[in-house]
Amino acid sequence: MKAPSLTLGIEEEYQVVDPATGSLDPFYITRIIQDGKVTVKGIQPELHQSTVEVGSEVCRNSTEIRAEVLRLRRAVIELAEREDLAIVASGTHPFSSWMDSMITPLERYLGLEENLQDVARRNLIFGTHVHVGIEDRDFLIDVMRVVRYFLPHLLALSGSSPFWMGRDTGLKSYRASVWRTFPRAGVPPAFYTWAEYEYLISTLIRGKSMEDPSKIWWDVRPSHFYPTLEFRICDQCTRVDEVVCMAALCQALVAKLWKLRQDNLTFRFYSLTLLAENKFRAARYGVDGKLIDLGKSVEVPTRIMIDEMVDFVDDVVDDLGSRSDVEYAYRILEEGSSADRQLGVFREGQDMKAVVRHLIRETAEGTGCRSV
Repeated sequence: MKAPSLTLGIEEEYQVVDPATGSLDPFYITRIIQDGKVTVKGIQPELHQSTVEVGSEVCRNSTEIRAEVLRLRRAVIELAEREDLAIVASGTHPFSSWMDSMITPLERYLGLEENLQDVARRNLIFGTHVHVGIEDRDFLIDVMRVVRYFLPHLLALSGSSPFWMGRDTGLKSYRASVWRTFPRAGVPPAFYTWAEYEYLISTLIRGKSMEDPSKIWWDVRPSHFYPTLEFRICDQCTRVDEVVCMAALCQALVAKLWKLRQDNLTFRFYSLTLLAENKFRAARYGVDGKLIDLGKSVEVPTRIMIDEMVDFVDDVVDDLGSRSDVEYAYRILEEGSSADRQLGVFREGQDMKAVVRHLIRETAEGTGCRSV
């Protein structure tokens, strides 16, 4: 079995907002599309016109990912500023309504709207996706099955969507609740062979449920386009450091599982019901809650579970050159997630627009771009 390349790629989904009102701009993408494409490399439209998606070049490590994230954020911020607009990185907008948002008028997105109706229209959410290079399909399937255990840990660290349509939802990741209404979303089932996965895909295609595997929207999935495993669990991270931390953790988890494989070992895997339970706990409470330690069948503070995850990958991070980026998780545990910071701003002044201004500033941190 061939060793994985462990290359990294990042996709981010940014909100485009009017800094004067704090609201999402409902027609932004339409104004900058030419011949169905955004003309700036690495930037592309998404389902809603108020969303800009970016995709990095293929990177070898978290240092290169940091450079790519900074490059893309600068480009998007400068592009938005031409229209007197600003960029926000978080899982939901604090108060704008999906009912005021417009679907991007491209065939893929109009088809999605026709198929899913309000499920698609309501999906005004934003995520960070991490691709890790795994060329051997059998190992990729093994990793996807095992790594599901750590998805709640990553969600708790990245939670950035406490608000929905002007309300404090009581969740640290309300995005996770909105996203679960999509078909073929959530924690994936356990597959044991690539052939088993292919059978499911071919059945869904023959059954006219979807045209291709890109319509599989699990929290972790094989990429349809690249030889990568794509982690889709994370809310859109607000700070650059948080994005890089999520990428470094995903890469380190895959590297650790490869190292175990070389010793003919693996990590235990658990039922979908138990994994989904931990995912909800992570979405509800973030880093301040408790997860079930599935090996011991007892609940444990999420902070301890995350500490154990970082310790689990400790023997691979130096070879990857990502120790400081992985250990940024400790800073999140100390200072709270983006959701915690947003809630702090809101509770101080009861002003949703102040939350948007806070997010604009944090999104631009380290880019060299001015913030509103």
